Amino acid sequence: MTTKRTSGRRKQAFAAVAAVAALLTTAACGGGDSDDGGSKNGAAGFDAANNKVAQADLAKKGGTLKFGGAQDADSWDTTRGYYGFMWNFARYYSRQLVTGKTEPGKAGAELTPDLATDTGKVSDDGKTYTFTLRDGITWEDGKPITSKDVKYGIERVWAQDVLSGGPVYLKDMLDPKGEYKGPYKDTSKDKLGLKAIETPDDKTIVFKLPQANSDFAEVLALISASPVRQDKDTKSKYGLKPFSSGPYKFESYSPGKDITLVRNTNWKQASDPIRKAYPDKITVQFFSDANQLDERLLNGDLDLDINQTGMSPQGRTTALKEHKANLDNPVSGYIRYATFPQSVKPFDNIECRKAVIYGADHVSLQTARGGPIAGGDIGTNMLPPSVPGSEGQKYDPYEMAGANKKGNEAKAKEALKACGQPNGFKTTIAVRNNKPVEVATAQSLQASLKKIGITAEIDQFDGSQTSGIIGSPSNVVKKGYGIIIMGWGPDFPTVQGYGMPLWDSKYILESGNNNFALIKDKTIDGLFDDYVSELDDAKKTEISTEINHKVMEGGYYLPFVYEKFINWRSDRLANVYTTDGFSGMYDFVNLGLKSAS
Repeated sequence: MTTKRTSGRRKQAFAAVAAVAALLTTAACGGGDSDDGGSKNGAAGFDAANNKVAQADLAKKGGTLKFGGAQDADSWDTTRGYYGFMWNFARYYSRQLVTGKTEPGKAGAELTPDLATDTGKVSDDGKTYTFTLRDGITWEDGKPITSKDVKYGIERVWAQDVLSGGPVYLKDMLDPKGEYKGPYKDTSKDKLGLKAIETPDDKTIVFKLPQANSDFAEVLALISASPVRQDKDTKSKYGLKPFSSGPYKFESYSPGKDITLVRNTNWKQASDPIRKAYPDKITVQFFSDANQLDERLLNGDLDLDINQTGMSPQGRTTALKEHKANLDNPVSGYIRYATFPQSVKPFDNIECRKAVIYGADHVSLQTARGGPIAGGDIGTNMLPPSVPGSEGQKYDPYEMAGANKKGNEAKAKEALKACGQPNGFKTTIAVRNNKPVEVATAQSLQASLKKIGITAEIDQFDGSQTSGIIGSPSNVVKKGYGIIIMGWGPDFPTVQGYGMPLWDSKYILESGNNNFALIKDKTIDGLFDDYVSELDDAKKTEISTEINHKVMEGGYYLPFVYEKFINWRSDRLANVYTTDGFSGMYDFVNLGLKSAS
């Protein structure tokens, strides 16, 4: 995904219980030596919460957890929200049939039961999923949450004319022909006319997929699968005050200014194995200036940044120098890259694409992104580390992190000769004008391409109009955008949740397109078809690896970095850890404070 932060879950093997226990024990000790910036002021030490739990045993019930942010959510409506931090935060007031484990690192992306008693009974060759709801699950007014509430919440995804913005995987998987018109146009009396979901009683919900999809359970863990009660559905206004199924409820919300959540007194800990609900109150304050936000974090006025996209350069410099023990440096789950539309000559020729890949100075690109700490490791392929099938830098077909990391002029010129452009050519790099780091990346690429005879003009387009500018293949041709700079992260960490919109020819759209390279490869399409119908996890991982290899062999992308962030946690925070379930963010839902005051 693009502007949104990634979210999702996956089933994956993880470290033995003993190893996890060892991590928890060490992390709980806190502190640290001079190498990790540890101090006596209560901070746990640099990277102490990165894929492990910091201050695990110190969380107390009570107090106010204080978030700050430089950006409000796209929507707090569970159907419409698509920013990853919204998906993370929404678990305070919404529950799903299944969700990610509240554990650090890879384990946080595994599925675990939430509203349901288990992760679902699968039958009919992967086409039928049956769930039973737990006892004691209630809404904020004390009424029981029923299977019909879950069905209705999911049906709202079909009402894209009223509730646009959120992911539509459920719609694509349950109703690929688009026959259901959504609950607001539903002619049945109870407005529950979607045939693919059955509710034989208040405790049972059955999903019947027209075709099997091996990631369906992952999609049920997305916030868009949260229950919504019909009599509390305010349609397009629902995001202003969602009705809670979780441990907290909205007390107040002023868009772009602040949010206050308070305890939902009708939530029962016995009905919820996921949420510990440590704080009494949760507040969010939004700032128009990221530097102002960082200043409040550094001063101790706020506990953490809700956006989880890293501190700005000014705040980051101060924090690394003076407060290193309060920082973590997680991998974000995003890959930042350049891609080459095949509709724009000479990028219809693979050798011309390879010329750019070989000619690029990968160290310079990494530096433009912020260097190894704030930018990330040099990207060598297009599958993020959080996705099963990823081989990280071990798979480096163009030696971007190896022999060619500073660029290989000789190989680039060979490729130019092979594509019939021995003297180079002219092209245009398209980059969003509201992303200074992307502009810096474009300038770095421009400089290294000049050395091999490729003259690249940079066009900074309106970043708020991405889908109509670079998302329109006809406009890309019209503008002559031979190179597009972009980034992407998984909606849920599988090759389907990450790569299908980028690489499957079915996803080439006239507007809102993300398959910028216009990849129409029968082998890649066939591998995606195999993936969605494959139920064996090991085989899915193999297919995922193979898809990534085919994409890289086609020379469609120049990856820059596996993105990393510098994120802040206050001295007050306890039970804090990053999770692959939310692509390297802190897991918000079980954060606690060391003191209830």
